[in-house]
Order: sequence, then structure tokens, then C-alpha cells
Amino acid sequence: MSVKHFTPAGLPQPTPYHHVAVGTGTTQVHVSGQVARLADGTPVAPGDLAGQVAQALRNTALGLTGAGASFADVLRLTFYVTRWSPEKISDLMAGVEAVADEIGLQLPMPPASLIGVDYLFEPDVLVEVEATALLD
Repeated sequence: MSVKHFTPAGLPQPTPYHHVAVGTGTTQVHVSGQVARLADGTPVAPGDLAGQVAQALRNTALGLTGAGASFADVLRLTFYVTRWSPEKISDLMAGVEAVADEIGLQLPMPPASLIGVDYLFEPDVLVEVEATALLD
């Protein structure tokens, strides 16, 4: 494997993600922001943050697979969440946990950032997920 995830002693624990990823591969894979839409554009889980997180991660997995990668190769995830507030963390994590086994996302996750935004590209989009991976 070209990516090693870990959390060094002295950093906050437990967290739903590792604090550090070290990649040793040579091919970078960047999966653009994925949202809760089917291939034909049909919205998935309108108004449901957990459901949208799960579908956005499924779509991220499809992007990784298309490039010959998997979540085991992911160095970093970024979540953009509309109208973020700390009370939403349980819904976000419920979406992650609901789909983790299905898509091969190990928990704790790779290093991740959660960025609150006012608005994404359409009003019904609550979350967008980006991934960066490294292959040998």
C-alpha cells in the first residue's frame, strides 16, 4: 500500500479521522466534489444530511475506482457542508458509518477537513466530498 494513516501521540484522540497520511506512490488521483446525485442527475436523499453524505461517498468511491484507486489509497478527504453547525456532526458521521463497509472506507477515516459553506451549486445539495489519493 502506498498510503499509511496514523495519529501521533499528543494529538487529540479519539477523532473520526487520522491526523496524518504519508503517501509514497507516484500517481496522484483527485476526485472532484461529489454530491448526492445518481448518474442521470436524480437527487438522492433530499433534505437528509446523512443520506446525502452516504451517496456522495458512494460517488467518490466510483471516481476512485474509475482511476484504479480505492479508499485505501486516499490521503485526504474534504467535506463541504451547507449551513454547518456543530449539531450536524452526528448526522454527518451517521452517513459515513452507514456506507463505510460498503465502499471500503476504513474508520477512522483518512485525514479529513470539514468546511462549512453557505451554499453549494444547487439549493438541495447539503454536502460535497472531495478526495485525493496516491497510487504506486
